[in-house]
Amino acid sequence: MGSRFPSHQLSNGLYVSGRPEQPKERTPTMSSVAMPYTGGDIKKSGELGKMFDIPVDGSKSRKSGPINNAPSRTGSFGGAASHSGPIMPNAASRASYSTSGPVSSGVTSGSASLKKSNSGPLNKHGEPLKKSSGPQSGGVTPSGRQNSGPLAPALPTTGLITSGPISSAPLNSSGAPRKVSGPLDSMGSMKIPSSVPHNQAITVLSQDEDFDFKRNFPKPIFWSLILLFVMGFIAGGFILGAVHNAILLIVVVVLFSCVAALFGWNTFWGRKAIISYIARYPDAELRNAKNGQFVKISGVVTCGNVPLESSFQKVPRCIYTSTSLYEYRGWGSKAANPTHRRFTWGLRSLERRAVDFYISDFQSGLRALVKTGYGARVTPYVDDSLAIDVNPGKEELSPEFIRWLAERNLSSDDRIMRLKEGYIKEGSTVSVMGVVQRNDNVLMIVPPPEPITTGCQWAKCIVPASLDGIVLRCEDASKNDVIPV
Repeated sequence: MGSRFPSHQLSNGLYVSGRPEQPKERTPTMSSVAMPYTGGDIKKSGELGKMFDIPVDGSKSRKSGPINNAPSRTGSFGGAASHSGPIMPNAASRASYSTSGPVSSGVTSGSASLKKSNSGPLNKHGEPLKKSSGPQSGGVTPSGRQNSGPLAPALPTTGLITSGPISSAPLNSSGAPRKVSGPLDSMGSMKIPSSVPHNQAITVLSQDEDFDFKRNFPKPIFWSLILLFVMGFIAGGFILGAVHNAILLIVVVVLFSCVAALFGWNTFWGRKAIISYIARYPDAELRNAKNGQFVKISGVVTCGNVPLESSFQKVPRCIYTSTSLYEYRGWGSKAANPTHRRFTWGLRSLERRAVDFYISDFQSGLRALVKTGYGARVTPYVDDSLAIDVNPGKEELSPEFIRWLAERNLSSDDRIMRLKEGYIKEGSTVSVMGVVQRNDNVLMIVPPPEPITTGCQWAKCIVPASLDGIVLRCEDASKNDVIPV
């Protein structure tokens, strides 16, 4: 057939126009060896074993991707294998999966009764795609590729330390994915809200360590006085109504007024009386102090292993810090705490901490370890170095104060507030009252086993007060000259 348009005949006898296609050269496919999991055995590590002239178990190496022109090997198989394409090299060790496409002919011979049905899609390396339903994590089982639900990683332990999780979710103690609720970060772990971790070396003090005359006064005596005065008022009123004699009622009123005035006096001047008692208590020398003796030591303090930092002013290297926030409650204001009464100042927030520190005695020059950390009982009498009065209705809040409130999730909604902060920094002069304890060559001052009493101060009309634990006394640290240590 003559025509100026070129044409050619196909293999089925059909003539088509155009020139026949030139056969394209097939690009050689690169084979990549996927190293098996060795479990720490160098004989299974492939090329690494060959470097040290160690016989390598080659039957467990697995190749991914088709291999061309591989010689086929015959063997005695008990089961029939039906393939559409070259067989995968490690086909003898795989069972119960479906493949379709080119299968390489690197089948090892042996007497294995395996039945293979190869049909289905292949991945980009020529390996069959595994059918599964549900997430899989980590481990791969040699048989039973059709799964439902998560698979636990079945990797043997080798002692190898790695970083990062082995799956996309946190694991429990058995290695299976753990179900968690809440937001997860990129590493699959739960986010923990930022908070100051509690250190056992830091003693967190409460408001109970403050001087309170009502708390120091013995409860049985207090309630006995209340009962006597109630009975006196009842008797005085009865006598006044019966015989019209007011002498008993007047006596009861005078006595009640004296007792009330005494209570008010001690409530107002009690703290100053205790500070005066500590100042008058004689200092002792650590050189001559006996084991178990209650002493007062005055000297320069230095930080121990765990120094503190003040909360608001960020003063570093402190052995004691105290930051308190008070609020004034008017007629329509909110209460700062459940016991806050109207027209008074109430404590809203308190951060008071103490740690172990060293004190160098002025008398002898010896240094002792003062055990005020690890939950020890401490009674501090430390003057405040900062006092800020804040009235949001009349002035704007400072950025530092707003930051301090935000860090503690405290609101500032038109409340009259007062912030006080005191601290004892390294190099300050401090007076410490406690019990001397000698342990080998270590000299320590520890809390006394029982509270001590200050005794009555008749000249000042001060009733006895109790001091529990180690007593710390320091004046305003910001005004004192700090000795560099």
